[in-house]
Amino acid sequence: MDGQAAQRGEARCGINPQNVIYFTIGFLPESLPRDLGFYQLPGELTIALREIIMRKLTLFFVTLSMLLLATTTWAFDPDTNDEMQLSVAKAILDLKKADPEIEKFFESSAGYAVLPSVGKGGIGVGGAHGKGLVIVGDKAVGKTSMSQVTIGLQLGGQVYAQFIFFEDDIALGNFQRGNYEMGAQASAVAATMGASADADYDGGVAVFTNAGGGLMVEATIGGQKFTYEAL
Repeated sequence: MDGQAAQRGEARCGINPQNVIYFTIGFLPESLPRDLGFYQLPGELTIALREIIMRKLTLFFVTLSMLLLATTTWAFDPDTNDEMQLSVAKAILDLKKADPEIEKFFESSAGYAVLPSVGKGGIGVGGAHGKGLVIVGDKAVGKTSMSQVTIGLQLGGQVYAQFIFFEDDIALGNFQRGNYEMGAQASAVAATMGASADADYDGGVAVFTNAGGGLMVEATIGGQKFTYEAL
């Protein structure tokens, strides 16, 4: 590292594909070597460091998005030490980016559930599964998990975020009792620009999906079953 970098007090670190952590520190005294080289770490420690780095990166991008969207109401205040809450926060930001008009549901609902990563696929007997949080006001009040079994051809590898808005305290309470199940004819609205404009509650809930990248995912939500655990 050159002298200018040392004066700025730069430090660089990372993990390369061979699970080797490397770091270069630019604020050490001139008498000590600044390039500390490469160090092989045990697999468990390497995994832990990767998780820490990914969590910090997620926090950075969520925080940056919050600053860029400062004019938008921020309905959820995530715990930055909780990976699920950070994932939920990012999913909310992505949804609002895909359809800014969705804000009306965040403002008017009694609460909402967010499953940031729902996996769907299979041939013959398939299904979907995912985990997430239930949010009331600006805080997470419970954890939820979803499972679904379907019959017939399913597209493999589908991953999307799912959002369930509760129209009032009655609908929210029904979900929080646990063992909640979507009706056979229940449907979800794929999040695209303006898609929420004509959307409305059905049976006390409004459901949206967002695959990101402008993609539309056909999510059949009939028969989805949810568990609930208060935090």
